[in-house]
Amino acid sequence: QVQLVESGGGLVQAGGSLRLSCAASGRTFSRYAMGWFRQAPGKEREFVAGTSWTGLYTYYADSVKGRFTISRDNAKNTVYLQMNSLKPEDTAVYSCAADSSPLLPTYVPKIYGEFDYWGQGTQVTVSS
Repeated sequence: QVQLVESGGGLVQAGGSLRLSCAASGRTFSRYAMGWFRQAPGKEREFVAGTSWTGLYTYYADSVKGRFTISRDNAKNTVYLQMNSLKPEDTAVYSCAADSSPLLPTYVPKIYGEFDYWGQGTQVTVSS
């Protein structure tokens, strides 16, 4: 069983930055591919960013490419999402997710159904 706990959300002005953290329990975190999703009110959950279990491979949604960076520290069982140049449309609940059986060490999952553990989420609000 894996537990994921997000932190770092909050209120920020447009153009500002936030760094989200997702702390994971479990001794095999380093073998999990990880991802971040977000869900805004009245909208469907959408993929934001993902990383392979080594952290060497990443993938981003077009809407955040160049502004957000996903990274991980396997020694700390933590994955991060650095968010820069935030926009009001980035306002959402951000959740991290774990894929405990990625296809390959280089694989970056991107689809909701590929992830089998989810955190509760953290609210990010960007004011204009």
